[in-house]
Amino acid sequence: MGDGLISRRHALGIGVAAAALTGCSTAQHAAAHRSTTAPATAAPPATTATSPGRTPTPARKAGHRTKPMSTGPAAQVVRGSGRRPQVALTFHGAGDLGIVRQVMAILAQHKAKVTVLAVGTWLAATPDAARMVLDHGHELGNHTWSHPDLSAFPAEPMLVQIERCRDRLDALTGSPGAFFRQSQGQYPTELELTEAGKAGYRRVLSYDVDSLDWSDPGPVAIRSACTAARAGSVVSMHLGHPGTVLALPAVLQDLADRGLAPVTASELLR
Repeated sequence: MGDGLISRRHALGIGVAAAALTGCSTAQHAAAHRSTTAPATAAPPATTATSPGRTPTPARKAGHRTKPMSTGPAAQVVRGSGRRPQVALTFHGAGDLGIVRQVMAILAQHKAKVTVLAVGTWLAATPDAARMVLDHGHELGNHTWSHPDLSAFPAEPMLVQIERCRDRLDALTGSPGAFFRQSQGQYPTELELTEAGKAGYRRVLSYDVDSLDWSDPGPVAIRSACTAARAGSVVSMHLGHPGTVLALPAVLQDLADRGLAPVTASELLR
């Protein structure tokens, strides 16, 4: 429904590297985000997708995996239409469960709902994380298996990265997740859109506001970066960073003061 879908390549300046479980590393993001703050160049024509993302369902018995539907390339979503006073806070899912619990508690206090794009190795190491997110009423998505510089991969290993995380999500929750998000890039390449589609994802969730919490700039800087959010914005944040925990109450209060409700990405884009 006019969700502001865009297909655009995002140039990255680093080679293949896996992310640590504390989230996206400063060095990786310094390269991955270097070009995202530059003025946008001409983008390809917008595409359209109107159906909502998948909603997680109760976990199935071991060995029972959802078979993805055959589909063409996924459509990129950068932000919502802005017709409703809502924003989507999206968290890159990795990090210590103690910090995750703090984030969940703060979100509950402010009655905020978010989308967590989970890294597969994090789910494998801390399987309770997925249930923790869902039990608090949030939604999960796929953020690759090991958070490499995905755009540097050829098609086959790229698909493996997507499918392996998809299958872990499905084994833990009974759902492959509502969205896919590429790792180490604000916007997906055409190949990433193609391979995400092959894995059964109809939409790739990018973002229009970068909280900069991946660089650990301190809570004041994170709060300031988030003031760029407007109705319809998709904000990128990270679990696993103490500065995010410190900044989050003020970020949520700022949104409330401007009449903006934090909702899941699926709710924002419905």
